[in-house]
Amino acid sequence: MKNLHSKIDLPIQTRLAGLEQSSATDNNERLFNVIFTTGAAVRRYDFFNDESYDEELSVDKNSVRLGRLNTGAPVLDTHSQRSLENVIGVVVPGSAKIENGLGRATIKLDGGEENASIIRKIKDGIIQNISVGYRVHKFEVIQRDGEVPVYRAVDWEPHEVSLVPIGADAGAGVRSNPETYPCEIFQPKLKENKMPEAETTTKPNLEANNNPGNNDPASNPDLTTEVRGAEDETAEGVQRERSRVLEIQKIVRVANLPESFATRMIADGHSLKKTRKKIIDELAKRGGEGGEIRSQIAVTGDDPMIQERAFIENSLLHKHNPKVYKLDEGGRQYRGLSLMEIGREILTRRGLKIRGLSKSEVAGLCLGLEVRGGLLGTSDFPNILANVANKTLRTSYEAAPQTFKPFTKQKTAADFKTISRTQLSDAPSLQKVNESGEFQRGKMSDAAESYKLATYGEIVAITRQTIINDDLDAFTDLPAKLGSAAADLESDTVWGIVTANAALADSVALFDPAHNNLAGSGAVISVTTLSAAKNALRQQKSLQGRPINLMPAYLIVPSALETVAQQYTTQTTIIYTKSSDYNPFANTLQVIAEPRLDGNSVTAWYMSADTGRIDTIEYCYLEGEEGAYLESRVGFDVDGVELKVRLDFAAKAIDYRGLYKNPGA
Repeated sequence: MKNLHSKIDLPIQTRLAGLEQSSATDNNERLFNVIFTTGAAVRRYDFFNDESYDEELSVDKNSVRLGRLNTGAPVLDTHSQRSLENVIGVVVPGSAKIENGLGRATIKLDGGEENASIIRKIKDGIIQNISVGYRVHKFEVIQRDGEVPVYRAVDWEPHEVSLVPIGADAGAGVRSNPETYPCEIFQPKLKENKMPEAETTTKPNLEANNNPGNNDPASNPDLTTEVRGAEDETAEGVQRERSRVLEIQKIVRVANLPESFATRMIADGHSLKKTRKKIIDELAKRGGEGGEIRSQIAVTGDDPMIQERAFIENSLLHKHNPKVYKLDEGGRQYRGLSLMEIGREILTRRGLKIRGLSKSEVAGLCLGLEVRGGLLGTSDFPNILANVANKTLRTSYEAAPQTFKPFTKQKTAADFKTISRTQLSDAPSLQKVNESGEFQRGKMSDAAESYKLATYGEIVAITRQTIINDDLDAFTDLPAKLGSAAADLESDTVWGIVTANAALADSVALFDPAHNNLAGSGAVISVTTLSAAKNALRQQKSLQGRPINLMPAYLIVPSALETVAQQYTTQTTIIYTKSSDYNPFANTLQVIAEPRLDGNSVTAWYMSADTGRIDTIEYCYLEGEEGAYLESRVGFDVDGVELKVRLDFAAKAIDYRGLYKNPGA
């Protein structure tokens, strides 16, 4: 049987790896263990013959080059190599190994503030995905009749490990404009040759791990000139594959389909023609089932309207609020145009003939409600309206004043199930052990507060009349007001906890003498009453009964007491002539003035400890949807586009020890 031998150029591949969530060590919470390979077969795309193949990574110790990992390979943010800022950690030198059919390593993340949220999310199980980038130096091809070929990587090298938001599709082996490396293809037994290759009169060197360049035709005179021809075909095939991948990614992006759809098309080896058909089928399916905006779009390799939509959005946002949104050069060409004029421009650019149509018909085409020549109107206009509405909503939401955030703590929840926040007590006191005596078992107690997310929302519509009447405020001012309303709802919820003074899990009110956080009698703000509040926080005890020595950080007052509060917390240039004039609270407390407190009491004031020391009130969003969000679809109840604003939010007092109240006088 003749042996076959060739070389191809391949980019660095990626595949999903395992992150052990509980792997933070006791002495270093920035260390995490990963399983970078299990050797499992994954389905990939044949770069030359428009077919699929199975890739296996050998987990034999002699097949994996661990040099890069064991000398400190980088840990990246989603495989990005654009700048040093994307390096967020390192593979601990010497930690990579192959054992029991698994590739294991330990990664260490940088301890800077910018990585604190990443480390927390890994420990909380929010970030769960790791992807490993690797280079294959040598494939051994196994061809079985009636089955896809198996490419077993018998010489491969991990280059980097990345934290990724979504687990990498095993078939997504090619990234945009990848740097390529030579890879040796060896097929010891030929049954059905499907790769561009050539015969060699010598036996291929199976020790290519030690000398990967020993089969280069330029350095091995025993290889025939046919090999060189095969390599030329290989380079051409790789170039064709790169073009196919880039083109598929473009047309999927134009169709506003998720990146995973492009990944599936690439991995399944679909041609551009077949991919376009799949896109049209997918759009029809989504339009019929999900009630999303349905439209006929031009599926081409490069959509010229992507940039134009951005220019139109800039123009409309500038018209809505010129102080916040500056007009760029592209948006200037649409300045002063009405909504109808912008709609006509879009339809004309999309090739739709609109001459002689009424305003109502043009508006219907803009919103995807009319059919002309067998085609629906484009989705450009609804997308522009939705994007403008979403940006005005988010801007207004984020600009709304929310005074509760400094003394509260933000959390996220993965679902709408009841959230139970358990507070463990401190460790039990150490007991003296007499000679030959036994160690005593300490006991720990806990307390828990429970709550769950609630969903709030509103639906508004952009109708034909909105477009015809050129009512820009309908999809700018109204979403902005909804954004402010969402922020106000959050503030109402949190401050409602403070003013309602409801019972906690122990059946005692949040502020109560039994909690040692309520003044015995109301009094105005003074050095004496502030000292009493400070001492009450200092004297709070843990569940085991030990003082936890909390320091006050915030003085919380109704707006009626803001000036008085500032007098006692702001440093002045007064020269004190006697000790009684000295203000010990100057520059030690941050004043939080909230007008919602005035509606309950204009005299009551509060003190809070730093949330870094103890929990106070916790507010929570649905994971991945922090704040108000906007969705859009073609309306069924209205003749236009519906905009739905949604907020998943909840708040709860978690611990009374960090809060203090004085009813005032």
